[in-house]
Amino acid sequence: MNIRTSFAASLLAGSMLLPFSAFAGQAPFADSAPDIPVSSKDRVYAAEQFSNTVSVTDPATNQLLGVIKLGDPQPGNLSPLYKGQVLVHGMGFSPDKKTIAVVSIGSNSVTFIDTATNTVKHTTYVGRSPHEAFYTPDGKEVWITVRGEDYISVIDASTFEEKAQIKVPAGPGMQIFSPDGKYGYICSSFNPETVVVTVADHQIVGHVKQASPFCPNIAASPDGKQVWFTLKDIGKAQVFNAQAPFDLIKTIDTGPITNHVNLVTNKNGSFAYVTVGGLNEVKVFRTDNFEQVATIPVGNLPHGIWPSGDGTRVYVGLENADAMAAIDTLTNKVIATIPIGQAAQAVNYVPNAVPEGDGLQNLQPLGTAGVAAHLKLEMKGDKVNKAPTSVSLFDQGLTQVLQASVTGLEPKKMYVLALSEKADGSGPLQGLSSFMTNPAGSAIVNAVGPIRQIVEAKHKDERRYLVVASVEDGKPGNVLQVQTAE
Repeated sequence: MNIRTSFAASLLAGSMLLPFSAFAGQAPFADSAPDIPVSSKDRVYAAEQFSNTVSVTDPATNQLLGVIKLGDPQPGNLSPLYKGQVLVHGMGFSPDKKTIAVVSIGSNSVTFIDTATNTVKHTTYVGRSPHEAFYTPDGKEVWITVRGEDYISVIDASTFEEKAQIKVPAGPGMQIFSPDGKYGYICSSFNPETVVVTVADHQIVGHVKQASPFCPNIAASPDGKQVWFTLKDIGKAQVFNAQAPFDLIKTIDTGPITNHVNLVTNKNGSFAYVTVGGLNEVKVFRTDNFEQVATIPVGNLPHGIWPSGDGTRVYVGLENADAMAAIDTLTNKVIATIPIGQAAQAVNYVPNAVPEGDGLQNLQPLGTAGVAAHLKLEMKGDKVNKAPTSVSLFDQGLTQVLQASVTGLEPKKMYVLALSEKADGSGPLQGLSSFMTNPAGSAIVNAVGPIRQIVEAKHKDERRYLVVASVEDGKPGNVLQVQTAE
């Protein structure tokens, strides 16, 4: 018996003496990686795009420790002399768990942060509107999807400099890697095609047809057999074979504004957790027969999601709630809701991120980054089919960034978010933002202004109410959704 075979046999024999999950392995690592129990050495990070912060949470206590400030809110970030980051959004972490890479869409940047000290080590600027970042399993490269263009920026992890570009279909959304480091899987946000690239030589070796053009997120299973990706515009998730010929295995209806997916292995089996923003839910599916086994209400507009190092929990960023939900994966119940910054996007759970010390260096209090008002809209006159349209007003000084997660409308039609003098939407309307719904009848709508002061005005002559109306001849038409108490 050779040494390699003997070592493999020893591992197998040892694993038989341990609980099922002891060598289960959690994404993005292989199933041979040992589980890491939740402890105060772990950290949960969320990228927050309107406060331009990264929140840092201790999962042992489910308490926010503070935020890493990467930039300023408006109007400070509008200055031509502004040097901070804008629209902090995507996130990935190194295999040694010592660095997180944080993508800022508006400033075309990737910020590398030391997990032990919360110190910014370097900022690399790439092409237009990057979206997500992740390290190759060997830790040598960081791949950045440059969604505003048509390539992957390959960053040398030691020098933080771009070393190559990989040409892909325009609008790459996110990339993730096979646990063995052989393949990179890159979905598209602008074209209905996912490509498979060999990590060693950066060559495209596979193509997977997406059911729609808008994929924001992708995950690979620790056993190296499946890749899951989400389709935000049509409310579906798709699964394909992680090995050649990379054939499609399953398409699953998930719901409007399907955001992120991640994979969890625990003593009950292997599961995919999918955030469905338009329903304010996380849906859970088995990865063997794709049966839906749970629906978990979590709060307004769930977005990023990541498992703990032992698969006993997943953490979910709530984009329209300034919060993060912790879910126990054995009961599929929310066990904590943690206040964080504005409009959480990507979430990473990094086991053993702080091996020594308290890890509180360079953290700042949440402060104004956690200030927001929350409203909701419901279908006018419909007491049964209430559309869960959530609205957040994120404070930016005297103004706010309004974000509405609009659902329950007809697909691919023009509407307008507007202000009305009357609570029922009658009378003249003042348009804030026109939008077209996606094929699932939903949309994310943004506006900027002193809107909170208007919708919360004490004097009835000054107060206005948010509504959603159809667009007729370029003007607001019938009011379909009206503001109600949150």
